[in-house]
Amino acid sequence: MNWFANIWNHPKTSICGLLIGITTVAGVLSQQGITLGAAGTGTVVSLISGIATALLGLLARDPESTSSTGSTQKLGVWMLLALLLPLPFIEGCTEKSVAQQIVNWTPALESAVATIDSAATVLLPADAAIFAAATVGFDAAANLLEDQAKAYLANPSASVLAQLQTAITTFEQDVNSALLAAAKITNSNSQKSVLSAVNAAATIASAILVLIEAVSTKAQITRMAAATPVKLAAVEHLRNNDEAARLVAAHYKLSLSRAQNEVSKNKMKMMAAGF
Repeated sequence: MNWFANIWNHPKTSICGLLIGITTVAGVLSQQGITLGAAGTGTVVSLISGIATALLGLLARDPESTSSTGSTQKLGVWMLLALLLPLPFIEGCTEKSVAQQIVNWTPALESAVATIDSAATVLLPADAAIFAAATVGFDAAANLLEDQAKAYLANPSASVLAQLQTAITTFEQDVNSALLAAAKITNSNSQKSVLSAVNAAATIASAILVLIEAVSTKAQITRMAAATPVKLAAVEHLRNNDEAARLVAAHYKLSLSRAQNEVSKNKMKMMAAGF
């Protein structure tokens, strides 16, 4: 029990070491393409949840936690824990379950693309030309993504996954390019309408990308990120996180506050991966 006494007596340093150890083990397993399955993942989630509860008590015991420095440290630990906890839609993920969840997004994807198509019809001529040029490949890219998602569900092999990875990065880049184009629309009402339409597709693209990352190796994720020249950081100011949270909440039947948290973690995950 010496290790527990050490954590109890030196919570700030030992907690960091404990969290880093868990993260390192998870990272090594991920890089080697090893998954724990539903039971294994559930065990890890329970472990991290237990650690979170223990950390709250340890930090409350820490006399420095009442100081401004202690508050910052406490916040930092909880932020790290938030990143360690898996997104609800990738808990216990397997190739088959991820593929099914991607396919489950396709009706919303079809609706989002249809909304984008209809948005172009009500724009002023000059704005319509800008938007049409930016979204000319949307329908084809979305259809290909849907087809590859269904193909992966039927046959979750490495070769089909590679095609799905290409399809999502292509669509994600189409979405980011459309957001940049929308920023060039001068009419404020037109711009608001266009951004709202594209943001729905952007949210779905991000959700699918995170799902695909869950069954991809580190090398594959690096390759995918390298194929996305228009990075999330370049369009983040054009994305509507509130709209994204409402869409995620409705799709996964989450509370709005939980969905907002998941959208934030989704964004951090993508940016950390190089997207």
